[in-house]
Parts: sequence; C-alpha cells; structure tokens
Amino acid sequence: MEHIDTLKAHGLFDARVPRYTSYPTAAVFTTDVRDDFQAQSLGSLDPDVPVSVYLHIPFCERLCWFCACHTQGTVTLSPVESYVGTLEAELELLRATLPKGIRMGRLHWGGGTPTILPPHLIHRLAKAVRDVFPPAEDFEFSVEIDPTMVDRAKIDALAAEGMTRASIGIQDFDPLVQAAIGREQPFEVTRACVEDLRAAGITSLNTDLVYGLPHQTEARISDTIDKVLTFAPDRVALFGYAHVPWVSKRQKLIDEDALPDDLARYHLAQLAAERFEAAGLPAVGIDHFARPGDELDTARRTGRLRRNFQGYTADTCQTLIGLGASSISRFPNGYIQNAPATAAYIQRITAGQLAGSRGYEMNFDDQIRARAIERVMCDFRLDIADLQEEFRAQAANIASLLPQVAAKFDGLVSLQNQCLEIKSEGRALTRIIASCFDAHVPEGVRYSRAS
Repeated sequence: MEHIDTLKAHGLFDARVPRYTSYPTAAVFTTDVRDDFQAQSLGSLDPDVPVSVYLHIPFCERLCWFCACHTQGTVTLSPVESYVGTLEAELELLRATLPKGIRMGRLHWGGGTPTILPPHLIHRLAKAVRDVFPPAEDFEFSVEIDPTMVDRAKIDALAAEGMTRASIGIQDFDPLVQAAIGREQPFEVTRACVEDLRAAGITSLNTDLVYGLPHQTEARISDTIDKVLTFAPDRVALFGYAHVPWVSKRQKLIDEDALPDDLARYHLAQLAAERFEAAGLPAVGIDHFARPGDELDTARRTGRLRRNFQGYTADTCQTLIGLGASSISRFPNGYIQNAPATAAYIQRITAGQLAGSRGYEMNFDDQIRARAIERVMCDFRLDIADLQEEFRAQAANIASLLPQVAAKFDGLVSLQNQCLEIKSEGRALTRIIASCFDAHVPEGVRYSRAS
C-alpha cells in the first residue's frame, strides 16, 4: 500500500497527460500548417529511403461505445466503395507530388474496420497503393481485424496481397463487459478467425485488449487472458480505457458508475501484465508484450524500439504517410493531418487538393524533445550521450532538466552520468515523467488519465 501511496502522490490517479504517440501531440496542431507544408514535405523526400504508409478506413457496421477513433456507421457497401475511389484519387495526387522511386517499407490498414472491405475492394485498394508505393525489401503489411467482420475469403484476399501481421481487436471476452461497451464478440468467433489467419499463412498475430472497462474485474480479465493465451499470440497490446465523453459522444452510453475505480483499474493492469509475462511474453514499453524472437521484442532489447500513432513499433522509417480521412503523416520536420471528417476529406480530394487540413512544423528544439520523450517511453531511460550523438551541443537543453526530474521523482528514478532511468517501481508513472520534457501544454486540453 505504501508503494500505491507513493504513485498516487506523484499523480498516477489524477494526472491527465498525453500518450505520446507523437511529439508535439495533435492537440497543438494548427490550421496555419496545411496542404502546402504537406506538398513541400512530400516533394522533398529522399527516394532512396523507404517510407511507411498508413491507410484509414473510417467505416464500421457497428459503433462500439468505448471507441474514440474517427469512425462512422454504415449498413451498406455503397459509401465504402465510393471512399475507396477517393483513396485512389488521393494516391494519384500523391504520385504527382512525390519524387520518383519512393518505396514503402511498411503498410498498415486501420480504422474503423478495414475488414469491412469485401475481397474485390481489398484487391483494388492494395493494387492502388502498390502502384504509387512499390514495396521495398523486407516489406511488412499489417491489418486491424474485427473477427465479427471477416471471413476466410477476406483473409485469403489480404494474404494474397502480402499481409504479414494481423492485429485482432478483442478488448474483453466477458459477455457483461461486452454488452456494457456495445461490442458483442463471442470467443468462438474470434477463435475461428485466428484459425483462418494461421491457415492462410499469417505468422504474426497481435491481440488488442483493454483494461478499465465497465464491470471488468480481476476474475473477468483473467478469464479473458486465459482465452487469449490459447491463440498463442506473438504480441499483445494492453491499453487503458480512456473515458473521454467530451471527445467521443458515444462514450456517454457507458455507465460511469460501472467503471473500475482508480485502485481497481491499477490492479487490473498489474494483473494482466504479470499474467502475460509469466506466459513468456516480456513487457515492451508501458502497454505491449511480445514473444522472444518477435521483431518488437528484438527492438526492445537492442534499443531500436520506436513509438508512433499505432503505439510501439519496430518500424525505423523516418516518414509515415497517412492516407484517408483523419490520418496523420509524420515527416522528419513535422506533422500533417488530413481533414478529420470524411465528407470534408472527400471534398478536398475531389477538388484536386491534398487533404492536409492542420499540422505542426517542428523546430530544432521540438526534434530534440521528441527524441527524448520517445526514449523515455520506449526504454524507460534517457542518456544524454545518445542525444549528443544526434543533436550535438543542443542536447544541453534537455540535460539541464534531468536534475529537476530526478528530484521530483526521487526514489522512483536514478540519475548517473547524465543518464536518467526509471526504476521498475516507478514505471507506472512513465507518461507523467515523459511530460516533464514537453514544452507544449495547450490550455483547455483534457488528455486521458495517466493510469
């Protein structure tokens, strides 16, 4: 209990801080940075350096209440097929902007529900992407999959187009919890999906779980973990539920009185982490787990772990190009987000404009802080010597902050030879500690809770 009191005193149950999937965060993006910055950034890319590509499918047949992503419901394929046509048009605009010879090292389809696409649209869209971004060597293609919205024909189509990793959304298998978040997904349906993926030759399987959901108890989440482990996942993502009804109106359908309290939420996370590590899936960062030999675990052990809008990754591409409504592109010198609303995105592409509607152009200090925060989030340590190797004397700005951070979190971090390290007992505070290096704290922004 003393340890809990220490974490509580440092803000674990009160602080609301970014998840730091980018720095600066999307909250500081501005409409002063738009498609002109996007065009300039795209046109100046080095064609010899592969890029990552993210493609957003915003459609779902059902809108899960817990989700805060940019999505919209549909009961027919008509708007989906029309949207694929808009994506093809956006790709042609990119083709006209990019230097010749650009190749992609990674491709990720997210949503929404990418598996709402029938096989013929999967093939059509994959071809359109490849025509503009031919795959580089060691190409990887991952897809977010809803087991209730996929069948063997769709899986075979994705496998034929080169899918190497499937990311299965589960959240929780308990029927009471599922009913409380508007997502019914029987274990048997999910198991059949896993069997089809394995039969199609998909060797890398990721499962997404969420803790802190309504009616979730240690017994219920433990039963879910038992079921998940029967799939022998290669990776597990364990996210804390972010209750932000002021951002996502559908979350108002969730009974706040049924949500676990602060202490119960903390214990759910700890129990799940202990179970996965005991099952041979070492922790990666604050909320991922990966089997030894998996690329993510290798990146953790070798100091090559990165963090982007999908969370932890072994992707080393410096540029991420986002396609579709609301998607965010990351360039070495900043970010650009496509128009978030699907209608606004379609309107811009139809008018022959790139879809970037807001963004942020990074200065040198931003780039240093971004690297520092990423290392804290990925390695639980920040070595100024590493920053100096990349940024030279300018790393002194970050070095000057280390004594303050060490004093603020005394006993939970160590500081030796300008190397700050978060001790195991302080890792629950990683996002809070990372925020100490954040120079952008916009007024009025309500981030998700730190726990």
